[in-house]
Amino acid sequence: MLPTDEIHRIQDSGAVPAPLTQIAFASQLRLLVLAPHPDDFDAAAVTMSHFLKNGNHISVAVLTSGAGGVEDSFVIAPTEENKIVLREHEQEASLRFFGLPRANLSFLRLPAGEDDSTQLMWRHAVKEFVSEAAPDIVLLPYGEDTNASHRRTYLVFRDIAAGTANPLLALYLQDPKTIRIRLDFYVPFSDEQARWKSRMLQFHQSQQARNLSRRGQGLDERILQINRQIASKLEGVPYAEGFQVELFHPEIGSCRTKP
Repeated sequence: MLPTDEIHRIQDSGAVPAPLTQIAFASQLRLLVLAPHPDDFDAAAVTMSHFLKNGNHISVAVLTSGAGGVEDSFVIAPTEENKIVLREHEQEASLRFFGLPRANLSFLRLPAGEDDSTQLMWRHAVKEFVSEAAPDIVLLPYGEDTNASHRRTYLVFRDIAAGTANPLLALYLQDPKTIRIRLDFYVPFSDEQARWKSRMLQFHQSQQARNLSRRGQGLDERILQINRQIASKLEGVPYAEGFQVELFHPEIGSCRTKP
């Protein structure tokens, strides 16, 4: 059972943002990560590690190929398929390092277009995957984001979650492309954990190269930078992954608890 009463108690007390790690999540709860691109799981690696150690089953659905993020110079034969395979191999390598079984990872390869047929394809594929995964908790990006695939993932998920037959908790992750988000809960982590997370992100070598070329910093440093920014709002925390939460309930619909 989801610890909704505990979450509501913390929020209603005004003691937010609060550590997500202090909430007692039952090990039987199932967690699904809806990752718009390869490497989006890794942005929440410390939180995912907490749930993995807690005994929770974790499934990952990488929704798009992310091939558009691979520079031609990084691939010997820069075809679309080669870029897709490269990014998928990078994600597989990072999750082996993390400790997640390969059977828990799926690549949906959904298109990135904005037309109506693409929207319907996304809704059908994500709805089918969510139904099969039967999660209690879903982690995904928040909708106020500069990335179109992040926004679409959020909108499609909320459309599906509104018709849930069982209570469902959404954890919306703050990432470098988030425009605005309410910080409800956070997962703090240490310098040692930051080095571990950096190593995991570096398995995405194509994105390390792209970020160094375009931004002058690697993907790992870009993610850790937002983790430091979140932690700067807290006391005595060097790094933190931050979340806005939303509860979906078959009887009451969506419950944000705070505006």
